[in-house]
Amino acid sequence: MAQEKTKKSDYEKTLLAYSQAMKAFHKRDYSRAAELLREFLEKHVSEKEFVDRAKVYLSICEGQQEDAGVKLKTSDDYYQFGIYKLNQGEYEESLKFLKEAIEIKPKEGKYFYSMADCYCLMGKQNECLEYLKKAIQIDKYFKIMAQNERDFEQLWEDKRFKLITRMK
Repeated sequence: MAQEKTKKSDYEKTLLAYSQAMKAFHKRDYSRAAELLREFLEKHVSEKEFVDRAKVYLSICEGQQEDAGVKLKTSDDYYQFGIYKLNQGEYEESLKFLKEAIEIKPKEGKYFYSMADCYCLMGKQNECLEYLKKAIQIDKYFKIMAQNERDFEQLWEDKRFKLITRMK
């Protein structure tokens, strides 16, 4: 009976430590979350249920802290990091990386399309349409993409958008 109480108490401590780390993570306080996760992994090794998840979240926290130190070389590296920033809602940062990708490889439609998407999310319709047009000139496939992209929904009734994508 005493052994069961000890197990329950240990499990509750594990759960509390893990949830504190997750609170910091969800507040995007990645350095604090990483610190708490490291402590968690040191003290609660026996709780296999949480250890694997804690390792994954620790890896994410460390990645978030290293953004400034990311080494980008290829156009695709810049593109992927630009998409990452776009998904984080960091549009100005995203544009910097996407422009760098275009500098390296100026005939890649997906780079222009992603810039159009970014500008659309920023509410900059003229820039959006300019880059969308360039993407479609490189690859007609982006017409179909744009016609179905929820991010462009606000433009679906715009005459310029319809002209660029040839929607009726």
